[in-house]
Amino acid sequence: MARTAALTNYLELCTQLGVNPQQLLSEFGLSTPMLKSPELRIPMTVVAMLLEATAKASGCETFGLRMAESRQLSNFGAISLLLTHQPTLRDALNTIGQYRHLLNESLAMDITETDKIVIIREEIIVDPSTPKRQSIELAIGVLHRLCGALLGKSWRPLSVSFTHAAPKDLNVHRRVFGCNVEFNDQFNGIVCLVSDLNATNPTADPVMASYARSFFEAQPGANKGSTLNEVRQAIYLLLPMDRATIRQVAQSLGMNVRTLQRRLEESGVSFSELHEQVRQDLLLRYMENPRYSLGQVAGLLGYSSPSSFTRWFTAQFGMAPATWRRQRLNNDE
Repeated sequence: MARTAALTNYLELCTQLGVNPQQLLSEFGLSTPMLKSPELRIPMTVVAMLLEATAKASGCETFGLRMAESRQLSNFGAISLLLTHQPTLRDALNTIGQYRHLLNESLAMDITETDKIVIIREEIIVDPSTPKRQSIELAIGVLHRLCGALLGKSWRPLSVSFTHAAPKDLNVHRRVFGCNVEFNDQFNGIVCLVSDLNATNPTADPVMASYARSFFEAQPGANKGSTLNEVRQAIYLLLPMDRATIRQVAQSLGMNVRTLQRRLEESGVSFSELHEQVRQDLLLRYMENPRYSLGQVAGLLGYSSPSSFTRWFTAQFGMAPATWRRQRLNNDE
């Protein structure tokens, strides 16, 4: 579920592009008054499908990114005051991770660091059949705007990456991000320097941060995230990096393996079942992109060798992955 704040400026952009928003909204069970209630929750699948339909109706291939272009920190709602007064960008991103279930429980984020470089990865967790080009560009665009709001002119990411193909016109991407933008990449996210994460936020006020956190944690459900959803998101992010073991996932969620297993048992599912579900979700993305070799697909899905991937795939689909891909691509022509 996502807050209706995710659709901030949707109506204005539709008007600019000459599209009737009421007609599009009604197709997905939404209305203009609903968008004016920022705390209302909407299934993320509906948001993703609405954005794709609007991009098609308007002929604007960068609709989601253009929505992100004018976002302000205040569009995050009640949590914006807490984010504004975090001492560093790292603290702000950790805060988003802590309260993600109140912002958008379908949004997954992971921060991977080396000595000098950081990759901030984001994913939208919806049914694999749901197109999400617009929603992921909206999410990455909003993340970029958040970083800029906290760091000001010093915010200069090294690059931005998307797993989908490039649009015909790159002008909007260049204008929004101001850096190299990679398409058909292995992740969705932003690459920056470690120093950016640790840079001091000049507007941070510790007293206001403490007040904002106390206020925010008093809100209903502030500290109640779904373990099932959190584990699924962690696997989704860690699997392409070959780190989606139960130990790694438990560590990323701040608990031990036994606690994680017990909570999953209470939800009626095992870690291996979730792992397999996520693997199948990601499979379609990688197999339908001809830029990924089958060896790369095997690695991204956590297989140590292409042969083990081929055996698993054949057992699941009744044919070798090369045959499946050939048939799929021929049908799409």
